[in-house]
Amino acid sequence: MAEGDITVAKLLTLEYERLKDEQKTRIGFRDNLVYATLASMAAVIAAALSARGQANLVLLLPPVALLLGWTYLVNDEKISAAGRYIRTELAPRLAADLPPGTPVFAWETYHRGDRRRRTRKVLQLAVDLGIFCLSPAAALVVFWVSGPWTAAYLSISVVEALAVIGLGVHLVLYADLTRHDDKGDPAETSAGE
Repeated sequence: MAEGDITVAKLLTLEYERLKDEQKTRIGFRDNLVYATLASMAAVIAAALSARGQANLVLLLPPVALLLGWTYLVNDEKISAAGRYIRTELAPRLAADLPPGTPVFAWETYHRGDRRRRTRKVLQLAVDLGIFCLSPAAALVVFWVSGPWTAAYLSISVVEALAVIGLGVHLVLYADLTRHDDKGDPAETSAGE
């Protein structure tokens, strides 16, 4: 091959670089969603407190948290999916063209072997559930205690409660609380890097 020819290794390395760029972008966006959620919740709470006798305004908080929480979850899953793809597809294909035992993208598995990883993942799940599920659930409780209890508002609150529970279930399912050793993924891998 001529010097300018594209090799499989160059293509795989280029794919890796693009995936890492996408991960970096998604991580920044995902992390900013937490701040956006907190700011949105503060705005809803301020509006509800300033409009005396309008406790039904707290029903705006669950849709805000659900929309931003679902976007957070989807981005988090895509970040994890990119990492899984690098570890399970890209690295082995690149390693096949190298001498045996040559590490390829070692950071992708190394950082998952930290002894405190599970603790961090549990704490992150608690934060995610608190922001995206507990806060809207508290708003629903405030509404149920305060009213107004019209059929329309009660129906909306029940639908919101079910959606909050659904988001909470998905956050738990994608939390990836399984333990990983320094050699990579366990037999069963779930999302949530």
